Amino acid sequence: MNIGKLPEPVLLRSVLRQVGHRRSEVIAGPAVGVDCAALKAGENEIFVLSTDPITGTVKDLGSHCIHVTANDLAASGAEPVGVMLTMLLPPCIEEPEIRQIMQDAEKTCASLNMEILGGHTEITRAVEQPLITVTGIGRMREEAFLDPARIKPGQDVVITKWIGLEATTILAKEKETELLSRFSPEFIRKAREFDQYLSVVPDARAAIGSGVCWMHDITEGGVFGALWEVASAGNTGLEIELKAIPIRQETVEICEFFDLNPYQIMSSGSMLIVAEDGRKVTEALKNAGIPAAVVGRTTEGNDRILRNGGEVRYLDRPHTDELYKVM
Repeated sequence: MNIGKLPEPVLLRSVLRQVGHRRSEVIAGPAVGVDCAALKAGENEIFVLSTDPITGTVKDLGSHCIHVTANDLAASGAEPVGVMLTMLLPPCIEEPEIRQIMQDAEKTCASLNMEILGGHTEITRAVEQPLITVTGIGRMREEAFLDPARIKPGQDVVITKWIGLEATTILAKEKETELLSRFSPEFIRKAREFDQYLSVVPDARAAIGSGVCWMHDITEGGVFGALWEVASAGNTGLEIELKAIPIRQETVEICEFFDLNPYQIMSSGSMLIVAEDGRKVTEALKNAGIPAAVVGRTTEGNDRILRNGGEVRYLDRPHTDELYKVM
């Protein structure tokens, strides 16, 4: 396609016409010549904003980008409302690919009761593959906002579902040919289908009424990075049982195949929760059909300790995400 903004006919039929889900508080949404969205805010409500560039995958990009940003909003305790999409697309892209990205984004938004509020689409030589930056908007009661000042020593640390889900599904989709040299098609199919777990919006909804002090979506840098960030946000130490951290066997084996550390790899779909009573939180999650485990506690001081049986080590500062070694 030609460099520059999408031609208006393409914009209309393959972008704007793919957006249909609507919410009552949206006053102005996406349209030709409209550069801003407008939303009403209720009394004593606040809007929460988040933004993410999606660079780790091309397959199922439209769906993936919505989940990543919705998860950030949900982790703050907010109800995700909508997104603005900035799509930078390479000249080699064809219109059906653009339409598919938008259809996937719209389907995912509708499943989460979110709305695509607007954005920008452009063909540019600055990128070699589609790059989407998503700005998300959520709303919540002001008093319910999860401030990291709530994190104190002596609280439980909970992890939902399993770490490494995001990286596992990306690798199974993007590196299928290589994986077939060792694994069966059925094994790879199961790993690909981990994308069904990428949303932590249900996790947040189930946990929020159970004495949650803080929530953090485990994304780039993996669970080790998320643990470091939570301790830094709360200015506490940590004691974590490595064997208590939930992980799927498919993730373990795929990471072994590529010589990657599963504890330092993209893990959207798994939420890290700090709570006064971790068992109460895990019970609420279990009642919602979401597995979760208490993996440790916050502590006095700054030591961030990982225990693995009788072995003790200290958590390192976050490293570059392991996924980038092979992507």
